[in-house]
Amino acid sequence: MSHPSHGPASGTTTADAGPGRLERLGIPPVLRWGFVAVLVFMTGNGVESNFVTPHLQAVLGSPEATVATIITAYSLSVLVGSYLSGALSDLVGPRRVMALGFVVWVVFEAVFLLGLQAGNLPVTAVAYTLRGFGFPLFAFAFLVWVNITTAKERNGAAVGWFYVAFTGGLPTLGSLFAVGAIPAFGGGTRGETGAMVASVALVVAGFLIAWFGVHDQAGRRRIAPAGESAAQVLSSGLRLTFTQPRIAMGFCVRLINTAPEFGMFIVLPAVIADDRGWGQSRWLLMTVCVYATNIFVNAAFGALGDRIGWQRTVRWFGIVGSAAGLLAWWYVPQLVPAGSDWGYVLSVVAGCVFGMLLAGFVPMGAIMPALAPDHQGAAMAMYTTAAGGASFLGSGVVALVYGLGGGNQSVVWAFVGLYAVAFVLVGFLRVPQVRTGGRAPLTADV
Repeated sequence: MSHPSHGPASGTTTADAGPGRLERLGIPPVLRWGFVAVLVFMTGNGVESNFVTPHLQAVLGSPEATVATIITAYSLSVLVGSYLSGALSDLVGPRRVMALGFVVWVVFEAVFLLGLQAGNLPVTAVAYTLRGFGFPLFAFAFLVWVNITTAKERNGAAVGWFYVAFTGGLPTLGSLFAVGAIPAFGGGTRGETGAMVASVALVVAGFLIAWFGVHDQAGRRRIAPAGESAAQVLSSGLRLTFTQPRIAMGFCVRLINTAPEFGMFIVLPAVIADDRGWGQSRWLLMTVCVYATNIFVNAAFGALGDRIGWQRTVRWFGIVGSAAGLLAWWYVPQLVPAGSDWGYVLSVVAGCVFGMLLAGFVPMGAIMPALAPDHQGAAMAMYTTAAGGASFLGSGVVALVYGLGGGNQSVVWAFVGLYAVAFVLVGFLRVPQVRTGGRAPLTADV
């Protein structure tokens, strides 16, 4: 459908002192402020990520099952919005899609907060569900922009830097902001409400940075060929998935990638804060540490994939490593004395292992368009769908296991089982690859 250039970033000049260094790192210079914008926007989006479930239960007086349904509906909106971020970017350009995501987020966040204040469950649930379209339209449209601007041999690194910004905000800096904002606004549910109100300012700031800071012309226009109708463009990702099995496999691998992360957002808050006796603030600080670790290595794993092979990096670091890290994050807190300081530190270290190795999946953002070189925009639409769908899968697995009578430990092992499925599927995702560092090209990355 679309035909990204994968050439050097447009708009750079030899007179600019910064671009050479940025390009070597894998950051298209013309998009530098876009990465900052995603970081700030996702910080605002991530403020509530680790307290929204108990907050809704407390404010609305709703049972856990009702709130889980709201979160699942929100996750479904994220899934649909993630597909639309790629498809609409092909149709009207990433810049306009980012603006649409911002408007959706702000409007429905306002309605959500008003519904909470009034204690109106239907309004709150509908508004929160619709707000789920906002952040994937903004963030994943920028990922498409990155993909059509970056030189092919640095695709892995560029995707890594995107996830530095994305996970830097959600949940890392978002949780850190919440740690300070909740007590500043009075603590308890009142402080949590204040933190969510303040998060709007961060989202607005992120949008303004992108709108006024990124001037690359490639993101301002349609990516798809002029001869394709709007319906063809919007449906091309789905058609590609049903006609090319490897795209479907890549979609599943990326879907599984971060599903446990979102599942743990549901499972662990009460376990760490209440069952293990470390409290809400320490749970939030744990989250900051875990995903700060992820931030520091996202770009490194992207660059590693550019050197040793994207598929190899995903298989051994992303899949095997993440499965081992997830088990450590669950079992270490259970094995150390509840409430102990040294036990908390060990639990944080275990979580950081998971956060670090989760970055091993970063090269999937380079593998997916390489699987369909003549339809890279459609392939990226499915990649962004899977990235957003991970939230839906994560919460869905938790709901399913709970519904079948299983407990939190069963949830963890269900996610390990999904990683085993991903290990098998990634074996089929061999793609030609131009490697950095002057090394010979890869034709079958194993």
